[in-house]
Amino acid sequence: MNALAQNQYTEGWANIGKTIPRPQAILAISAHWYVPATAVTANEQPRTIHDFGGFPVELYQIQYPAPGDLKLAGRVQEILAPQPVAMDVTGGLDHGTWAVLCHVFPQADIPIVQLSIDHRQPPQFHFELGKQLAALRDEGVLIIGSGNLVHNLRAYAWGNPTTAAYDWATRFDAMARELMIQGQDERLIDYPQLGQDAMLSIPTPEHYLPLLYVLGCRQEGEAISFPVEGYEGGSISMLTVQVG
Repeated sequence: MNALAQNQYTEGWANIGKTIPRPQAILAISAHWYVPATAVTANEQPRTIHDFGGFPVELYQIQYPAPGDLKLAGRVQEILAPQPVAMDVTGGLDHGTWAVLCHVFPQADIPIVQLSIDHRQPPQFHFELGKQLAALRDEGVLIIGSGNLVHNLRAYAWGNPTTAAYDWATRFDAMARELMIQGQDERLIDYPQLGQDAMLSIPTPEHYLPLLYVLGCRQEGEAISFPVEGYEGGSISMLTVQVG
């Protein structure tokens, strides 16, 4: 619903789009393309996918007609070799991508390629892919990971999205931020060893793994910041992690 809203999160995302250098293209890793393969969208005009149900009709009417980028899709395949990367010619942009980017770049005029998350692979695999993809940053590509540091829908306060964040959520949020600042990526990769707060915050991995791609792209000594923060329903963190 943030795609339709104007609030602290959407204003923060819009501000990022106004303050960072305009990218030549975008590579997006979304929690919602979680499949048994590593793949990229490889079509000139990726469709806007409305991958959800039970929402107002206005949400299904949103289109984000950003072009694709076949050259970038091929470049991702080249960079990640010998890891097989499938070319998906039928897919598009899911809401993890367009519901955020419609605020960051509302004109939808920057080419986008989406990269899947292979659910068969361990967290270390995704971090290592991020390290390989970091080379794209020097080629004018903005790499984004769309998920949530804390994402527990079972604990979500349905009907009361403004409820205060749960103690375990804020504790894990604070711990993860400090580990990011300190560059302790190994501990964030092996997140189960961070304890019960981590397990409550990450009951399933798909919304957490995009962060590992972002951390993998970080160069040694590079600044990290948190330009957007907050909680919805007590158990979903809206934290934005910005590298560089």
